[in-house]
Amino acid sequence: MSAVVRFLGDTPLRVALKLIVVSFLVGIVMSAFGWSPFDILHSIQRFFLDLWNMGFAAVDRFLGYFLLGAAIVVPAFLVLRILSYRR
Repeated sequence: MSAVVRFLGDTPLRVALKLIVVSFLVGIVMSAFGWSPFDILHSIQRFFLDLWNMGFAAVDRFLGYFLLGAAIVVPAFLVLRILSYRR
């Protein structure tokens, strides 16, 4: 097996054909929703800016959710481990 086929995962012609078909289908979907590549890039940029502007409030909320879940999950895990250890 050649290095090119190993890198691409298939023959170059088949990979090119697959990329053409997938690109066409993605283009149809993006056109149907009225999206452009710049819309996607701007959305990603806005996401990171919003995340930055939220600052540590997001971290605080994450830790709150984590501790709330851990208050249930950790004791349940320990009880299940103790019950399965006795078998």
